[in-house]
Amino acid sequence: MESLVEALGKVDGFIWGPPLVALLFGTGLYLTIGLKFMPIRRLPYAISLLFSGKKASGKGSEGEISPVAALFTALSATIGTGNIAGVATAITIGGPGAVFWMWMTAVVGMATKYSEALLAVRFREVDARGQHVGGPMYYIKNGMGKNWVWLAWAFAILTAIAAPGTGNLVQANGVAALFKDNLHIPLWQSGLVMAVLVFMVIMGGVKSIARVASFLVPIMALFYIGGALVVLSINAEFIPAAFGQIFHGVVSPTAAAGGFLGASVMMAISQGANRGSFSNEAGLGSAAIAHASAKTNDPVRQGSIAMLGTFIDTLVVCTMTALVILTAPMMFGAGGVDGGTLPIWQSGIASAASVTAKAFGASMPGGQWIVTFGLAVFAFTTILGWALYGERAMEFMFGVKVIPYYRVAWCIIVYLGAVYTNDLAWTLASIGNGMMAAPNLIALLGLSGVVFAMTRKDQEERTAKKKA
Repeated sequence: MESLVEALGKVDGFIWGPPLVALLFGTGLYLTIGLKFMPIRRLPYAISLLFSGKKASGKGSEGEISPVAALFTALSATIGTGNIAGVATAITIGGPGAVFWMWMTAVVGMATKYSEALLAVRFREVDARGQHVGGPMYYIKNGMGKNWVWLAWAFAILTAIAAPGTGNLVQANGVAALFKDNLHIPLWQSGLVMAVLVFMVIMGGVKSIARVASFLVPIMALFYIGGALVVLSINAEFIPAAFGQIFHGVVSPTAAAGGFLGASVMMAISQGANRGSFSNEAGLGSAAIAHASAKTNDPVRQGSIAMLGTFIDTLVVCTMTALVILTAPMMFGAGGVDGGTLPIWQSGIASAASVTAKAFGASMPGGQWIVTFGLAVFAFTTILGWALYGERAMEFMFGVKVIPYYRVAWCIIVYLGAVYTNDLAWTLASIGNGMMAAPNLIALLGLSGVVFAMTRKDQEERTAKKKA
C-alpha cells in the first residue's frame, strides 16, 4: 500500500505542477479581466438573488430544480472535507501562505464558476427521460463543434474516474476517521450507515438530492460558521498575527508539518491552488452539471447565482477554518514536554481533519464536536452532489440505461471509502481534480467569446431598462 501511495503521490505532483496551476489561475484571471471584473462588482446583486424566490427563475423557465436549489446542490458537493481537512492539509504542507493562494483561486474562480454555469444553461440538452442535462461535456459538444467532441468525451471519462475519489472516497474516509477518533465507532459501521443513507437519497435523482441539499447545506454552513466565529472571538487577540502569517508566508514560507519540512513558495502556491480548487471546484466544471438542471431561461442570471458558490465556500468557510487553525493555542510537539510547544498545524497530527478538530477543541471546550458533526453532514451532502456529477458523466457516454447500476455502485464505494487510508483517498481525489480541470479550462478559453458577448448583452439590456 505504501508503494502505491508513493507512486500516486508522484503522479499527483506531476499533474499539479506549474503548467496546470498556471492554467487554473490564468484562465480565471483572463475571464475576470474579460468580464471587466463583473463577478466582483455584481456580488451584491448575486446575493440578492438568493432571497428572490421564484423571481430567480423568470417566466417560462424550464428545468427540474429552482436556481437557488441548483446552487445548494452545487454547494453540497463543494462544502465538505475540502473546507475542513483540505485547509488543514494545505497549511501543514504548504504553510500559512497556502491560504493566500486559496483566496486567489476563489477571487478569479468566481469568474470561472460564473462562466461554467452560464455555458451549462446555454448549451444544455433534454435527455431520454425528459430531464435537462448539461455541463462541460455538453457545452464542449454543442458550443465548440464536431472537431472538439473528443474533448467532451475526455471530460466525461475523467469525471467518471475522478468522482469516486473526489466526491466519495475522501468524504467517506474523512467522516469515518473522525467518528473513530472521537466516538470510537469502527470504520465499517460508519461506512455502512453512510452507504444506506446515500442510497435512500440518490435513488430519487436530482430532485431528491436538491431537496436534501437545500435543507442541510444552509443549516450546517451557518452552524459551522457560527462555531468558528465563537472560537475566533475567544482567540481574537491572535487574529492579526494569523493574517500576518498568511501574508508573510506568501514570500517567506514557514516550516511545514512537524517543523521539519521547509515549504517552498511553489509548494505554497501548489497546495493553495490544489486544495482551493478541491474546495470550491472552480475550474473543474463539476458545478456546471448541477446548474444545468435549474429552472431558468436566463444563463447570465444563473451564472451570477453560481459564482456565489465560490465566494461562500472559500472566501467564507475556508477562511474561517484557516483562522481557527492559525489562532489555536500551542500544543506540545511530538517529543512531549521536552519537545517544546508548536502551533497545532506543526504538531505532527496525522489526520488533516483531526488538525482542524484539535484546533476547535483546544480553543473551546467541546469544540471538536463542531468539526465532527459538521464534517459528517458536509461530507454526506458532498457524496450526494458528486453522485449526480458522476451519473451525468456516465449518462453522456452510455445513456440513461446505466444510471440505476451506477447509483448502486456509488453506494458500495461509499462503504469501501470509509476503510481506505487517508493518504490514498486524498491523493486519488487530488489526481482526479487535476485531470478534470484541464479539458474544462480549455473549453472555457475556447468559449470565452460566448460568455463575454452574452454578459455584455445582458448589461446593455439592464442599462436600457434603467433609462426607460
